[in-house]
Amino acid sequence: MVKENEKLPLSKFTEQAYLDYSMYVILDRALPNIGDGLKPVQRRIIYAMSELGLNSSAKFKKSVRTSGDVVGKFHPHGDAAVYEAMVLLSQSFSLRYPLIDGQGNWGTVDDPKSFGAQRYTECRLDGYAQTLLQELGQGTADWQGNFDGTLLEPSVLPARLPNVILNGATGIAVGMATDIPPHNLQEVVKACIKLLKEPKTSIEELFKIIPGPDFPTEAEIITPKEEILEAYKTGKGSIRMRATYVVEDGEIVINALPHQTPSTKILEQIASQIEAKKLPMIVDLRDESDEENPTRLVLVPRSNRVDKEAVMNHLFATTDLQKNFRVNMNMIGLNGKPQVLDIKSILKEWLKFRTKTVTRRLQHRLDWVLDRLHILEGLMIVYLNIEEVIKIIRKEDEPKKVLQKKYKLSSVQVDSILEIRLRQLAKLEEEKIRAEQKDLDGEKAELEKILNSKARLKTLVKKELTEDAEKYGDERKSLLVEREEAAAFDETELISSDPVTIILSERGWVRVAKGHDIDPEGMSYREGDSFLSSAKGRNNLNAVFIGSQGKAFTLPCHGLPSARGQGEPLTGRLNIESGETFAGVMSGKDDQNLVLASDAGYGFIAKSGDLQTKNKSGKAALRVPENGKALSPQPVITTEDNIAAISSDGRMLVFPVSELPELARGKGNKIINIPKKRYQAGEEALKAIAILGEGRELKLVSGKRHFTIKSKDLENFKGSRGLRGNLLPKGFRKVDSVEVVSKPSKENKPEEE
Repeated sequence: MVKENEKLPLSKFTEQAYLDYSMYVILDRALPNIGDGLKPVQRRIIYAMSELGLNSSAKFKKSVRTSGDVVGKFHPHGDAAVYEAMVLLSQSFSLRYPLIDGQGNWGTVDDPKSFGAQRYTECRLDGYAQTLLQELGQGTADWQGNFDGTLLEPSVLPARLPNVILNGATGIAVGMATDIPPHNLQEVVKACIKLLKEPKTSIEELFKIIPGPDFPTEAEIITPKEEILEAYKTGKGSIRMRATYVVEDGEIVINALPHQTPSTKILEQIASQIEAKKLPMIVDLRDESDEENPTRLVLVPRSNRVDKEAVMNHLFATTDLQKNFRVNMNMIGLNGKPQVLDIKSILKEWLKFRTKTVTRRLQHRLDWVLDRLHILEGLMIVYLNIEEVIKIIRKEDEPKKVLQKKYKLSSVQVDSILEIRLRQLAKLEEEKIRAEQKDLDGEKAELEKILNSKARLKTLVKKELTEDAEKYGDERKSLLVEREEAAAFDETELISSDPVTIILSERGWVRVAKGHDIDPEGMSYREGDSFLSSAKGRNNLNAVFIGSQGKAFTLPCHGLPSARGQGEPLTGRLNIESGETFAGVMSGKDDQNLVLASDAGYGFIAKSGDLQTKNKSGKAALRVPENGKALSPQPVITTEDNIAAISSDGRMLVFPVSELPELARGKGNKIINIPKKRYQAGEEALKAIAILGEGRELKLVSGKRHFTIKSKDLENFKGSRGLRGNLLPKGFRKVDSVEVVSKPSKENKPEEE
């Protein structure tokens, strides 16, 4: 019978299993260690390569040899994943200070994952990797068993430099992630030395030494100083990078891209904007990148008058020519736990690690020196009693015990004596031992001085940091520059300002025709439909539609259907209430004055800009009485214009437009006196309004007849706003429509346009 060892609820088991998995991913896969700045797979790659003797001066070996050793000995995962990690450690455009020197196809800036197969490429360690491995065999590392317990591997490499912040790291664990940006070696070393001298140095003072990250690209860092400082204080934030460019022979040449930004993606983004006519000022786009110029993208402007700075600002705002990089300085600290640290804590904790490593190295060396001196002491006894020692070795059955007892030697000393070769018994060898003793005595004294003095230990750490900075340091690549915030072009700026005519039908169908010399009434309409209103505008302006209940609706002219067809219904583009129709359409700049009026005889002057809205349901503009309706809006050309108001009773009143108030919305003032009882009974209403001025006459249409009132005849209808007006000539008192016509003169031609 099988005995049950343990029973657990499923919820508890799954919770524990998930936590175990989470900790494995966090500690053994995704996050770097603060000591050497490496994730486990990276550490195993570097260590395996060092075991293969692949230092910076060695011959290159096939990459598959290294990945095979890593997978077979230390990292039992897929060789493809290990090889990809190797590739990233070798790419100078991915890592600020590469750890592997690759030969063959190791990817490009354009496509970092376009590297060749591991059976074709070759590799060895880069010189910088020696800062991680140089002290490995000197008692500086803790060792742990590999996955099957047959080999040992270092838990953390004894890094001589704070690689965790020099090369940075990115990784996604379970419930947490890391994004540590790379930094400049010389700046970081100076900050470390500053902290060694003055441990109470503030983050603000460190910020003067390390002004920001340093990516492996010459693109600019444009994040404000305050934001970078805040990221350094909290360990979290973002860094904004922007491409750099120059102007050569009138062409824009982009010569550096933000970190991890492929030029192919930039080309696609710009090309798509050119195709969508969002960049009409750019006529050509070329990629002239080569070995000498890894990044060289050329934009050809339409003319020399194009504002190149404005074009680039637009591209910075709309493409990956400007990118944000997250900062989340999460790493495994000396306590073995993941934590987000500020920049001072990172450097202080690493210096603590480094000081401990140097102490272990010195102590290891001191232990060796003491052991060697102990052995040399025994050897000197041999040379002082050489004849007797030889006699004992030759005659005694157990010479080791006899020598130990007679000369009071340790087991180690006797073993060394017994291993001496005959040729080492020469007198010259005795002199060598004495010289070695003298050297080791001096080294012992020096080591003990350093180990017994914190000041001397700090001085040694500073000296070694300075030496490494001189050997591997370089100038900053990513310059920190203050730039204004990039802004994309306003859509209207990119649209041509060609003249257009907006045509609205009785049933609310709209279309737009190119030019102003259009006969809207003569165009074809759907069966049962006819012309209602038209407006002259520009392609880059908006069209304002006035609903019968006084609401204003807005649509861009360039987005309206072409007049080649019969248009589209506005109900498909706007949210129209049941029973509402359209009164008319207008178009113009935001400061264009319009007269809005209801058939009750009230109205006001409104500006086109006040009527425009992005709301598809429209915007309240004119207050219309119950059962009333709005009239078609009329444009005001000058403040000296007159308004002609015609009632359904055949009366017309002409008065200055200036007598009407300017409002954003409302009912307005009385335009013409229509008795309230007659209006409510449906016996009389305001039929139409027209704006008249110099060079413009009024044409009345009644049935099939039309009649033009000359300017001099208008005097008979002039009066103050709000009067009843005078009767029109017999036969034209039932007006079907009115039209403003221009006198055939030169002055009127610009108005027709």
